[in-house]
Amino acid sequence: MAAVPVVFNEALNLQSLGVPETSIKHGLTTMESSKWIVSVEPSQVTMVDLANGAQVTRRPIQAEAAIMNPVSNILALRSGTTMQIFNLELKAKIKAHAMPEPVIFWRWTSASNVALVTATCAYHWSIEGTDAPVKMFDRHATIGSSSQIINYQVSPDGKWCLLGGISAGEGGINGNMQLFSVEKQVSQPLQGHAGAFSTIKIEGRADPAQVLIFHEKKAGAPEHKLFVMEVGRDPALGPTFRLAPQAIPVPPDASTDFPVTVAIDSRHDVAFLLSKMGYLYAFDVHTARPLYRARISQDTIFCACVDPVEGSVLGITVRKGKVLRIALNEAALVPYVVSTLRDNDLGIKLAGRLNLPGAENLYAAEFERLVSTGDVAGAARLVAGSGRILRTPATISRFQQMPAQPGTPQPVFQYFSILLESGKLNQQEAIELAKPVIQQGRTQLLEKWLKEDRLECSEMLGDVIMPVSADMALSVYLRANCHQKAVNCMVQRKEYDKIVPYATSVNLQMDYSAMLNQLLFQNPTGALDLAKGLVSAEGGPLIDIQATAEAFLSSNRIQETTAFLLEALKDNKLEHAYLQTKLLEINLIGGAPQVADAILQNGILTHYDRAHVAKLCERAGMWQRAAEHYADIADIKRVFKNSHQMETEFVVGYFGKLTAENSVMLLKDMMARGPSAMPVVVEVAKKYHEELGSEALVPVFEAHKATEGLYYYLGAVVNFSEDPFVHFKYIQAACLLGQFKEAERVCRDSTIYEPEEVKNYLKNSKLPDPRPLIHVCDRHDFVEELTEYLYLNSLLQYIEVYVTKVSPQKTPMVVGKLFDLGANEDFVKRILMAVGTLCPVDELVEIADTRNRLRLLQPWLEARVATGSTEAGTHNALGKIYITQNKDPKAFLTNNMFYDPKVLGPYCESLDPSLAFVAYKKGDGSCDEELIRVCNTHGLYRDLAKYLVGRMDLDLWAKVLTPTEEGQTEAPERRQLIDQIVEWALPESNSADEVSYTVKAFMAAELPGELIVLLERIVLQGSDFSDNKNLQNLLILTAIRADPSRVATYVDELDNFDAADIAKICISEEHMLYEEAYTIYVKFARPEFTPDKDDQSEMQVAAMGVLVDYMKALDRAKTYAMQCDKKSVWSKLGKAQLEEKMPAEAIESFIHAEDATEYVVVCAEANEAEIWAELIPFLRMARKELQENLLDTELIYALARTNNLTDLEKFVNGPNVANIQSIGDRCFTEKLYRAAKILFININNNSKLALCHIHLEEFREAVAAAGKANNVSTWKSVCFACVKAAEFRLAAICGLEVIKFPDHVDEVVNFYSELGYFLQLISLFEQGLGLEDAHVGIFSELGILYTKHQSERVMEHIKVFFSKLNVSKVVKACERARLFPEAVYLYMADKQFDAAVKHMMDRATAFDNDLFLDSIVKVRNNEVMYKAVGYYLSTHPNRFTRLMEVVSELVDHSRIVNQLRRAGDNALMTGQPYLKSVQGANLSAVNEALNEIYIEDEDYEALHESIDNYNNFDMISLASKISSHELLEFRRISAYVYRCNKKWSHSIELSKNDRMWKDAIDTANESTDASIIEELMRFFCSKEEKECFCATLYTCYTHVSPDVVLELGWLNGYYNFVVPYFIQNLKQTHDRLNVLDDRTEPPKEDENTQDAIANTYGSMGAGFGNVLMIENGGMMPGMPVAQPGMQPGMPTSPHSFNGAPDMSGFATIQVPNSQNGYGNNMNMGMPSM
Repeated sequence: MAAVPVVFNEALNLQSLGVPETSIKHGLTTMESSKWIVSVEPSQVTMVDLANGAQVTRRPIQAEAAIMNPVSNILALRSGTTMQIFNLELKAKIKAHAMPEPVIFWRWTSASNVALVTATCAYHWSIEGTDAPVKMFDRHATIGSSSQIINYQVSPDGKWCLLGGISAGEGGINGNMQLFSVEKQVSQPLQGHAGAFSTIKIEGRADPAQVLIFHEKKAGAPEHKLFVMEVGRDPALGPTFRLAPQAIPVPPDASTDFPVTVAIDSRHDVAFLLSKMGYLYAFDVHTARPLYRARISQDTIFCACVDPVEGSVLGITVRKGKVLRIALNEAALVPYVVSTLRDNDLGIKLAGRLNLPGAENLYAAEFERLVSTGDVAGAARLVAGSGRILRTPATISRFQQMPAQPGTPQPVFQYFSILLESGKLNQQEAIELAKPVIQQGRTQLLEKWLKEDRLECSEMLGDVIMPVSADMALSVYLRANCHQKAVNCMVQRKEYDKIVPYATSVNLQMDYSAMLNQLLFQNPTGALDLAKGLVSAEGGPLIDIQATAEAFLSSNRIQETTAFLLEALKDNKLEHAYLQTKLLEINLIGGAPQVADAILQNGILTHYDRAHVAKLCERAGMWQRAAEHYADIADIKRVFKNSHQMETEFVVGYFGKLTAENSVMLLKDMMARGPSAMPVVVEVAKKYHEELGSEALVPVFEAHKATEGLYYYLGAVVNFSEDPFVHFKYIQAACLLGQFKEAERVCRDSTIYEPEEVKNYLKNSKLPDPRPLIHVCDRHDFVEELTEYLYLNSLLQYIEVYVTKVSPQKTPMVVGKLFDLGANEDFVKRILMAVGTLCPVDELVEIADTRNRLRLLQPWLEARVATGSTEAGTHNALGKIYITQNKDPKAFLTNNMFYDPKVLGPYCESLDPSLAFVAYKKGDGSCDEELIRVCNTHGLYRDLAKYLVGRMDLDLWAKVLTPTEEGQTEAPERRQLIDQIVEWALPESNSADEVSYTVKAFMAAELPGELIVLLERIVLQGSDFSDNKNLQNLLILTAIRADPSRVATYVDELDNFDAADIAKICISEEHMLYEEAYTIYVKFARPEFTPDKDDQSEMQVAAMGVLVDYMKALDRAKTYAMQCDKKSVWSKLGKAQLEEKMPAEAIESFIHAEDATEYVVVCAEANEAEIWAELIPFLRMARKELQENLLDTELIYALARTNNLTDLEKFVNGPNVANIQSIGDRCFTEKLYRAAKILFININNNSKLALCHIHLEEFREAVAAAGKANNVSTWKSVCFACVKAAEFRLAAICGLEVIKFPDHVDEVVNFYSELGYFLQLISLFEQGLGLEDAHVGIFSELGILYTKHQSERVMEHIKVFFSKLNVSKVVKACERARLFPEAVYLYMADKQFDAAVKHMMDRATAFDNDLFLDSIVKVRNNEVMYKAVGYYLSTHPNRFTRLMEVVSELVDHSRIVNQLRRAGDNALMTGQPYLKSVQGANLSAVNEALNEIYIEDEDYEALHESIDNYNNFDMISLASKISSHELLEFRRISAYVYRCNKKWSHSIELSKNDRMWKDAIDTANESTDASIIEELMRFFCSKEEKECFCATLYTCYTHVSPDVVLELGWLNGYYNFVVPYFIQNLKQTHDRLNVLDDRTEPPKEDENTQDAIANTYGSMGAGFGNVLMIENGGMMPGMPVAQPGMQPGMPTSPHSFNGAPDMSGFATIQVPNSQNGYGNNMNMGMPSM
């Protein structure tokens, strides 16, 4: 059976995360994207972050609905018609809006838009800006207000909207949708339940298709159809994409089912339909063909969304809250379509479009068919659509081999053309296409394809393109990450500046020094660009900066050196100080001071030798730069001698760098050179005034008598300076220069100068214009001195000018001084009349009064009054004059409105107290304290009492009525005043306000006795205020506070007071006059006092309140309630009885009152008192007025508790709003099972109903109820109950439903097992194998049960159902049951080959050689193989060779050799065949092991062959080991090994010992060492082996020295044996001499040529001193002459670079002349003379 193409699993469960079941439903729980799930609970909003491990966040938010933005953490909330959008990350509100009508459905259509659907319209609301929701369209009649909206979709381009809803119909649930075009503003109704938009890529079309996928089911028609059609395409682009309607395979048992969601997996272009009954349908969007159908849930998946990252669909089941993840099984899709659906065409299309496995054979067969029919284009399209299946080099070869048809392109070109249309070529295809295109010269096509990214780039493709286009090749290398070749392309294109950034970005290591040295001579500009890149590379310079600079300088590249160093030193590091200095020196000495100036101007270098650079700048005439760098003041003075050549701005700015002391010294030096420097000095003084100080700068000017300079300097700073010295010196300089106006200005405006100093200077200077002095004295109050100065100097006109125009307000001081000086009174009067009203009156009057000159002012004062003056001072002065003269003072005090009573009042007290009272009374309260004092002092109590009553000022009353301190006698004036008020002041008053204020004052003064007397006189003794409510209230309140015994009397006598307020005060905690309060309420509840019936009821309720709340007289209260018989009174009584824990009496009272408002408390108290029979009448009464859940719930419970099941059943079957679920649970908990059964039947709670049946032992009914509930916990409870009751058939029915769920399988097994029902348990699981949705747990648990109870059936079970087993659990069970073969089978079938091998090694009964060998090559841990080797060596040595044949490619042979050595003596022999088979790898361990075997077997031929072919072993050790072997051949092998390892002496020594002369001679010749050969020849001479001596000469001819041969031949008489050697030697020497003669023979030249050369050199006397020197033979004109000891290529003197500087500070670079073949000989190869 093929694997299913769609897999699903439970990702998480909302209930387990704390989301209540009641919130998991449509409208309350939403999932707008795969990031968040939002659930609205009664008091909070729960948010589950799916992208962060299902982290739960709860916010205390009250809302009806909430949806989370699909992209950001933005939450939209809805409550009624109000909507708000919040940014959770920023914790800020984004928008809010109140809709005109309720929103019944909403969702996010994009990251910035919310769709809102009301009963009539659809709106779009953007979260950007402040706009309100925009109406999109009206709902169609087919989807009217009676439809429940379940879906709203917007197309990707935003131009189409789809609204979906459902409604009840005759045949079931009808679905209607409305498709709306935003552009055309038209709607089209559709009959269906769900739909969605998607964008797909259609083969053969360049533009994508926007399609609508929707379900259609017309009313009354049984068939369901799927439509796929394109919407919104421009007709100009071609016809729209549309598929024929496809029937949806709805199962027979789901005829009433309908889709609720359509989710599009855009990654695979698969549409998932989720139905109400939990069915899943999968369709291919490109063909509309069904792919798969399965029922994945028993509950409705009411909410779904697509996870674009994983290409899956998430759905939430209603109530249970399971979050299911549905995904396409890519590996199984095509095999399922081919094998199960039998649709090869669809399988090929899916495999090609999605690049899925499973259709390889189909593609190959179809390809062969098309090729055989000659359909090249069809075959190419098939390959293009096959993904990676057919796009191989073999396919390219097939097309290349196809013959071309006449008139058509080559098949391979057709193939590539179709591939390019469909997508991108792979590496091999790109290379094969590029070759013919380049041959045809159509490189523009390659460029086009590369720009369109149609070719997969590779190194080989770049190599193919490189010969024709370096630009394209570079592009290819860059894309293919061929870094070195990309750099080569950059070099070829001379893009040196790009090399370093690229190499750094790709971490490419290069030899930059060699590249730079090569470029330096070929392309200096390119070398500069490269050097800049190298020195600016990220992570630090890649070359040595100093060495690179030396390289540039060695080629006389000053400009390039400067540019390079500027780039290298831009970071301005301290370690580059030397290079910075050299950079500036190069340009200052080398004739480019402007470059050095620019460098210094930029300020990028700061670590150079400033002193050295300063000297260089001074020599170059760069005075400003020199000054900038000098630090010693002497050097600075020297440079500033040329300050006239410096810019003024520089000079001024330069002083900012000097110390104050040096600055002053330099300024003095500049001033000493004449007045020409004064302007600059003034500018410096202006700018640095704050730093240098005026005390230091002023003497610089004064020492050179530069008053004008001082004036200009101080004039610039005086307006901003706060130094008194500066202001004084400026005034002084201005006066000296005659600038009196400026002096006057400073004296007038400045606040800084020392006035005493300036005044004295101006007085002593006796300036012709005294105005500066006038301003100084006026501003600093030297008025009297000024007056005296002007008066004594006969400057009287300036006195008049001063008081009239400068400071009229200081006229009193001037007049006083004139009085003191004895001035003429007429002059004083003239001044006063001239000043007029501008003169201050008070001050002048005071001065005149103190000097007894006040009468002198009377004419001036009367003149001021005549002009309408209202100044208090003027009138005060006239008042004093009139009072003194007794000129009708009372009339003046009474009628004048402008004098100050506080001034004239005290003035009158000493003359007449009554006048003082009149004056103080005129103050209107401002002189109350003075008035009271005067009245108390002089006994004016009646006047004071009348004044107090009339004033109506409580604060004033408090002052006079404040009681004396405790322990002191009362002040007599206070008592006399109170008596005057009570006796005649208040009774005479007819003003209610005056009475009111007086009463309040007495209250505030705490005079209750006096107040009661006062009020009784007013209220009870007959007056205009007897019926005044306020006074009656006040009388009673005063009595309450002062004399409570009078309250009852006043209540009876008085009728016009505020009863309710007075009663409340009586019952307050402060007074507790409950009877008086009760009397007030009862009195005023009568109709004659309270005509309104509602107010009467309120009074009666208040009276009842006094009885029950304060007096606690419930019996008296019940009597009063029966007298009144008012519902409100009974209600008040009932509440009081309820509070006193008298529930039965309270229920009776509430029934009398027909009041059910306290039903919650009544129910609670009745339950606590268990008086359910008494409670029932109350609840029935309450239900007549209220429709509350609690009332119905408690009534049901009371009926249940009284066992009135008939009424209970009748009630629950009728209309009610009871929470039957909760009361059912309550009855169930309290074991009222029959009542609970009635309740659960009513609400169809079959789960709890089944439990009730269990407790009532009604098992068949329990099974039936569990079937209706279809809940695993219910099935489980019923199953266990049936098992306990031995009802195994019923238990099996339930058990089958339980074991469908893997989580509950173990519980079922444990329960059966504990009771010992093993066979029944096995039977249950055997039945479970036939379930449609049987899972792995069923098969696995059955296998485990077989291992325990029926072991003979285990093997058969695991073989048949292996793919459905939990292998780990079953294999452990097999091991526990010692069923080892079965365990091995499971391990191998599960591909746990390591475990299988270990099991077979550990358990002998489980071993099977074939299975072992099959498994050992598949293990993941190689250590298992080595254990297997040891196992075979110890247990199955005869099969060891076969084992090693199998694993030889997978093991470390060296380790195997070590294992063989450790296994014993015979182990190596056992492994010899294996060792020979792997010796080809030439491993040292293998070679040494085999060599040991060969030595032990004395097989010298095999040993020699092994040594020759495999030399990877310790040869010296082997040679040493066999050097003393008893067999000659082994000793020869030892010498051979020494010889191979160049141990010549050891080899020759062994050969000599064994008299193997030829071996010794060959070894000596191979060594090429003359000393070894000589030693061997002397050995042969000593042994008189003449023939061997001669053979040595012949063999070692090239390495023997003739003198040695001659010596040995002469000493030993071997003339005949050495003559052949010398003959050959002489022949060879002769031939070599001839060759040298031919090579060194000079060329022959014509005689005329020789003469011309001689004349040329003779005419060069000026350059060579008329001496023809052969040393000059190789030099070109203008080249420097090499000096003795000088390196070639270097200049001969400091001036050899045409005036370039001496760069002796840099190391010289040797530039070999390898290009001309002359080496280092500057004489062109000729010897020196």
